[in-house]
Amino acid sequence: MRYFTIKDARSAARWESSYSYRTAERILKEESKTFHRYKTYDIFLSHAFSDADIVLGIKKILEKEGFTVYVDWIDDPHLDRSNVTKEVAEHIRQRMKSCGHLVYATSENARDSKWMPWELGFFDGHKPGHVAILPLMEEESGDFKGREYLSLYPVLGKGLPIDMYSAPRRGIEIFDGETTEYFKAAA
Repeated sequence: MRYFTIKDARSAARWESSYSYRTAERILKEESKTFHRYKTYDIFLSHAFSDADIVLGIKKILEKEGFTVYVDWIDDPHLDRSNVTKEVAEHIRQRMKSCGHLVYATSENARDSKWMPWELGFFDGHKPGHVAILPLMEEESGDFKGREYLSLYPVLGKGLPIDMYSAPRRGIEIFDGETTEYFKAAA
């Protein structure tokens, strides 16, 4: 399996920034202004906030494949993730219920996240079989070694090579340890 790399995500973010002549921060801020309270999404992107510099790239890679992607601090900028409250947790639960899949973008920073394990557990309990792990790796090949509980879920990787600059899109591969399928956006 070939993994998406941190370099892939940063490259996608740079391409989006240069194409639109806006900084990554400005793009994300502008996207946060298009808040839709009842919008549904294909993917809830669970990630460590300290990986924010590559979240735009991951989001754009997934959107290039036709997915709609929810990122809490982009789509709900009013939430205070640093303050774990019942109200914030309930809001995140409702957002997860409005998403078809959870993609768990794991990295070195994920170990320090307060929210990621909780999001994974809630989503898996609410929608079993709709969770996938997206390892953020330095290299696209090699062995992914995450926390032991992550081995319970299929892993997303590159299908055929994805060219960020041209169509057609080729797919995102999902490997469950036995078979390989393509992860598809809702019709």
